Amino acid sequence: MSQTISSSAASSEKAPSSGSTKDYLLAEQIWSALGAPAAALSSLKFTNAGELPSYFAVSDLAAASVGGAGLAMAELIAAGGAAMPEVAIDRRLASFWFSSSLRPQGWKAPALWDAVAGDYPTSDGWIRLHTNAQHHRVAALKVLHAASDRQSVADAVIKWRKDELEAAIVDAKGCAAAMRTQEQWAQHPQGRAIAAEPLVHLSRFDGAAPLVLKSPQRPLQGIRVLDLTRVLAGPTATRFLAAFGADVLRIDPSSWDEPGVVPEMTLGKRCSHLDLRSADGRARLEQLLSQADVLIHGYRPHALELLGLGADRRRAINPGLVDVSLDAYGWSGPWQGRRGFDSLVQMSSGIADTGMRLAGSDRPKPLPVQALDHATGYLMAAAAIRGLRLRLREGAGTLARLSLARTASLLTALGSRSEEGAAFAPETPSDLNPAPEATAWGPAQRLQGPACIAGVAMQWDRPASKLGSAGADW
Repeated sequence: MSQTISSSAASSEKAPSSGSTKDYLLAEQIWSALGAPAAALSSLKFTNAGELPSYFAVSDLAAASVGGAGLAMAELIAAGGAAMPEVAIDRRLASFWFSSSLRPQGWKAPALWDAVAGDYPTSDGWIRLHTNAQHHRVAALKVLHAASDRQSVADAVIKWRKDELEAAIVDAKGCAAAMRTQEQWAQHPQGRAIAAEPLVHLSRFDGAAPLVLKSPQRPLQGIRVLDLTRVLAGPTATRFLAAFGADVLRIDPSSWDEPGVVPEMTLGKRCSHLDLRSADGRARLEQLLSQADVLIHGYRPHALELLGLGADRRRAINPGLVDVSLDAYGWSGPWQGRRGFDSLVQMSSGIADTGMRLAGSDRPKPLPVQALDHATGYLMAAAAIRGLRLRLREGAGTLARLSLARTASLLTALGSRSEEGAAFAPETPSDLNPAPEATAWGPAQRLQGPACIAGVAMQWDRPASKLGSAGADW
């Protein structure tokens, strides 16, 4: 089934503001990290004042990361021969997209968290357990010798020291993070490693076939994007690419599901199942990879290598590939390759502790949204688009690597504030695209898109669909 869901921001119809100083500061840092020319920043503006309720500059991060992706798209359009279009980012809508863009009609989206996931007091602090995936839940419960209910888990956790429980669950191939202060993270070996990493690791490979864009109005039409990501960051990147015409094919194992976020994150994509542990599954993936323009993947470092699909092999299969990868805790240091998610990185890096202290709370206070995931997703999209521009102009392939922990550093480097900022105006019907979206779960509406690129519609050609609902082919 094909359906066009138009969701362009109406920024040009609103009185523009200059945005905040931090909007532009972050945009400059992001643009520089992408290796892009500073002159292009003159085409970027921000509209709509206000803040998400946070002690950190979350709305500035939302606006700037969406702005980086939007500006990269505008630059790609100009590289194809058209004039450089202006880019307006509605910081209010960008902030809302960092929460949820989907508004179900007559049905209810599944819960985001399972019954066990969350923050628990230990004998010497706090720890967060991430148990949405069944195998992660099993690992944590096995370490704790606890039943699968919150009270049993809480009774077990309180007997542990936080660092010892974190290590035990990670060793059992589960996911957990002890709460640290920003100062403790700065002195931690992994915190020091992250501080030395670039926001975006970029590498270039010559010898690729040149790229040809088909239409400045639909700049990614005909671009094939192979999506090997889950949950939020990677799917945010591929959802943005789909909004400008990319043919996105998402691949998951048949055993995987993430019901709380699939309706939100599969907009504009086709979703297929493949077993990459089987010879047939890997052969099929290699065939898809050979025909792809972009690969977005969120496997832990070396996971694809263990499947025989390491970076060198991917480059041999497809020399012109724009290869963008993500991990949680960075690409160097003792925790490189550690399983992790946005909420865990917030605990590790001191964000949840700082929020708790500034709020005068007696429990961790994270960001109001999964901002590290969403921001990193838009940075991944920007890196992919910049890679396409390089292939268009110079016939080169690229490799880009990003991490949630490095994005956390980008946010915390701005500092915290003693009180939460002035809130945005509440959502109104005019914030929603009036056209219904026929998702696989029922009708819904989407928020208007947060990026307005002059002359280019931000729209999706397919409604949200279930995992495994399409064939593994282009």
